Amino acid sequence: MRILFTCWAWPSHLYAMIPVAWACRAAGHDVLLAVPPALRATALGTGLPVVTAGDDVDAEKAFREIVFTPPGAGGGPRVLTLLTELAEAMTGDLIKLIGRYRADLVVSDPTAFAGPVAAGATGIPVIRHLYGTDLMSAAGRFLSGVIEPLAARFGAGEPGPFGAATIDPYPPGLQVPLGSRRLPVRPVPFNGPGECPAPLPPARRPRICVTWGTTPGRLDPSLFLAGDAARALAGYEVVLAAVPEQRHLAGPLPDHVTVVSGPLHLILDGCDAVVAHGGAGSLLTAVTHGLPQVLVPRLPDHVRHAGRVHLAGAGIVVPAAEMTPRALADAVAAVLDQPGYRAAAHRLRDEAAAQPAPAELVADLAAVAG
Repeated sequence: MRILFTCWAWPSHLYAMIPVAWACRAAGHDVLLAVPPALRATALGTGLPVVTAGDDVDAEKAFREIVFTPPGAGGGPRVLTLLTELAEAMTGDLIKLIGRYRADLVVSDPTAFAGPVAAGATGIPVIRHLYGTDLMSAAGRFLSGVIEPLAARFGAGEPGPFGAATIDPYPPGLQVPLGSRRLPVRPVPFNGPGECPAPLPPARRPRICVTWGTTPGRLDPSLFLAGDAARALAGYEVVLAAVPEQRHLAGPLPDHVTVVSGPLHLILDGCDAVVAHGGAGSLLTAVTHGLPQVLVPRLPDHVRHAGRVHLAGAGIVVPAAEMTPRALADAVAAVLDQPGYRAAAHRLRDEAAAQPAPAELVADLAAVAG
């Protein structure tokens, strides 16, 4: 089986697919990552074969406009415009690549509509791979305006936005309804290559991991609240997980804060809770460790992911506009002191661990490919 994995140029969307991509490769199948030029170096860092497809779109500029647009002032339509631009930039090249590579199956980011359109144009199936809770399931009625003109342009028939099936790494307690058959998979944290961090000394107080991923800092320094969060938690030992190039965004840090870089799942060992921005990768990594979370989301998808954790009882959402040192410290104290939060976090961890490993999913992908 020859499988083409594709997404637009956002690292966290690519990283979500890598454990399944490697499982397919380890099972003896040919795997190729098709990404825009801006994601080439990141994709090469996964160790899988890579080919560039399409042209770059300035998604960062679009997201800045979206995040700083007042509620009700057109942020939703701007998202659909961006998804259209991203799909238009890649579809033509993907169609050619599918033919040249003789692909049997496309596995696509759920927001990369070039995947289903190119698969439809070449007559092969497509499977979506979620990176977070499925945002597209809530927007389904609006997606025809993105998909149908593109499908008509490339002769793709009526591919639809949801594919033949959807790979979902989220545990049942965080899942939302999908537009296609769910293929659950055990989440395997991956946030790129990195060295194992040095072990921390035994904690004398509760240890809190603060992480703001990479997306907020890429969009605007004002969105990177990790330093503010770390400074607010003076009553705890704080581990601030940050990539080296964004360390300066945290500003001066007091003695109770230790800055660490490396794979997040290794940093979380020995932590008691996570304070974060609601990004899908950070959130799901915390879930695999059974840690309660305090989430301060700002981007629309982060708000939705964080809301699922709150509804599951495994964390508290502090709206960004209401984040003060006192509000954050109170929320952290609550998730540590009230046993219900930890019990819910453990329940999500156990649900996630009970899902099929990526290696067990390969047969399902082969069945879809026929």
